[in-house]
Amino acid sequence: MMIEQNMMIPMRDGVRLATDVYRPEGEGQWPVLVVRHPYNKDFRMPLPGWEDRPIAININLFAERVVAAGYVIVLQDVRGRYASEGEFRPFLFESSDGVDTVNWAAGQAWSTGHVGMFGASFQALAQWQASSAQPVALRAIAPSQSPHAGGLYLYQGGAFMLAVALTLVMGSFVPDQLKRRIEDGRATSEDMEMLKQALNDFPARFEQLPLVEQPAMRDVAPYYFDWLAHPGLDDYWRSTLSEDVFERVTVPALTIAGWYDLFLRNDLRQYQLMKRRGGSELARQQQRLIIGPWGHGNFMWGHAERRYGEDGAAVSERAVDLLTDLQLRWFDRWLKGLDNGVEREKPVRIFVMGIDQWREEDAWPLPDTRYCPYYLQSAGKANSASGDGVLSATQMEQGEADVYRYNPHELVPTRAGANIPPKQQGDLGPYDQREIETREDVLCYTTAPLERPVEVTGPIELVLYVSSSAPDTDFTGKLVDVYPDGRAELLSDGILRARYREYLAHPVLMEPGRVYELRIDLGATSNVFLTGHRIRLEVSSSNFPRYDRNSNCGGVIATEGVEDFVPAINRVYHNELYPSHLILPVIEREG
Repeated sequence: MMIEQNMMIPMRDGVRLATDVYRPEGEGQWPVLVVRHPYNKDFRMPLPGWEDRPIAININLFAERVVAAGYVIVLQDVRGRYASEGEFRPFLFESSDGVDTVNWAAGQAWSTGHVGMFGASFQALAQWQASSAQPVALRAIAPSQSPHAGGLYLYQGGAFMLAVALTLVMGSFVPDQLKRRIEDGRATSEDMEMLKQALNDFPARFEQLPLVEQPAMRDVAPYYFDWLAHPGLDDYWRSTLSEDVFERVTVPALTIAGWYDLFLRNDLRQYQLMKRRGGSELARQQQRLIIGPWGHGNFMWGHAERRYGEDGAAVSERAVDLLTDLQLRWFDRWLKGLDNGVEREKPVRIFVMGIDQWREEDAWPLPDTRYCPYYLQSAGKANSASGDGVLSATQMEQGEADVYRYNPHELVPTRAGANIPPKQQGDLGPYDQREIETREDVLCYTTAPLERPVEVTGPIELVLYVSSSAPDTDFTGKLVDVYPDGRAELLSDGILRARYREYLAHPVLMEPGRVYELRIDLGATSNVFLTGHRIRLEVSSSNFPRYDRNSNCGGVIATEGVEDFVPAINRVYHNELYPSHLILPVIEREG
């Protein structure tokens, strides 16, 4: 394998982007796979001290495998990052710079002129944006765990995804940007020292109030403060989150998603929109979706509290081998023209947890899905898993409302799930929620032990009838698989900031004491609740620091301090008039 490093590729405005090229030895022409990202193309494995880790070996071998299969890899620092020139502005130049890079790769002597793109997270978003500009040489993409195809939207149900935003910006974007500013005289070494101190005490950054008080990022990452200044889906976000991006993508796409990935909703939505509105018949027909039990970027670390199958192969080195094989077959078909049957295979491949099996399907959501309501019931004391909350397929005519006090000073802590944690990738995913379920401000509704397995595969929605003493508050939901030994394994979660209950673009405060219907998106999953297990729903008002806290006062949350906090008395109703319920996508098949 030959490696050419730091080739400076000119973009249309003259800015040059640093690019490495990995290609087979000798003379010849090969199809090209482009990867563009902001994480430093020189960040090669193994890292010091990681030489014996399986991931070091696999990432090192990945390029060798791809090149040995007859491809050239073009790996590039995006504009304004590391060795590339220009000013970094997240996602603003990914369309034009992506097109220019694809065109450059297609025109090289070692290129067949056929180009594909692959990669995860930012790399995936860069693929969507480049392909929407329709460069002629681009024949196929393979985006994994992608943010919104039009840009990064860091709110869910109106709540700011605090842990993700701070980890991404302060932990990834800011250090290199600050280093560049010091080199050109726009910052000082004292600024770098302030950043180092902030990173050394990173968990405290989540507690910093007001949220806009992050001095280590003020001049270096102005976009972070723009995100905080626009909590609603307003013109600021609409300028980047264009819906017609899918109508402009004309190439086949292999989407790779994870049940515990924070961008799962985007991957599923983008797959469905491309099937309906893709810019060509080829694009609409040749969309593929793979969903495994993975967290963000976590295909092989595994989950600290859960293995899948006897050898845990679904999250392991073998998972990376599986994905590499699938992507190479994908590109063999669309870049090399090999008739390997890819286009005749079923379009959806999912990993079903609980039974821990891969399965191929005809569509997403599954065509035989039956959306079943599970109603919330109690005698008014569903507080904690020790309470009397019940989840039932039958509806109660009468029932006392469940009441809890949400105090912004006493937040329900995030316990893994779909997140980017401040520590290690192993903190993602299906962690035991029993510690959370001891709290009086967490309502728990649980079925009786199941007499037969129940498969839940698809999108999940929670319909709550609620009131609050505050003009605004949050409501959260979690779907949990309770094992016979009491382990409460998290499957999916969601949140809704009540002021955005009607529309994300138009916040409307609540009238204290008035009952409102809230519809909360709990994401999606595929899990078989086995015989003897129980299905549980958790309801509360915080999940911190996955989401920022609601002060309950109805003001501008990003600028509020502790003096603005107001405890809220929140009520969840469940009776004939207010039938709060969880809608589960149930699959019933023989065997």
